[in-house]
Amino acid sequence: MRRRRARYRSKLRIITDILAVLVEEGGPVGPTRILYGANLSHERLVRYLAEMEEKGLVERLTGEEGRARYVITERGRRLLREMRRIEEFLQAFGLEI
Repeated sequence: MRRRRARYRSKLRIITDILAVLVEEGGPVGPTRILYGANLSHERLVRYLAEMEEKGLVERLTGEEGRARYVITERGRRLLREMRRIEEFLQAFGLEI
């Protein structure tokens, strides 16, 4: 019996997945929702969100109860738009990110 290999996701693919979750939710999103939507472990999610915040792709908001919520920035929206365009282009050649 052959084992099916798990598909490797590039850093860009993971960032795109996180940004897509934020857009789909349409408002401030908690880490748990992002974690499930982007299929990441908590450790990896925290690392990616910190880097994305540093690069200006997401903004962290803290509510009254002290819970973190994240929103996509305009810079993040631009990156997501361009990544989707690149993906469409690559798919025309049978390639993917």
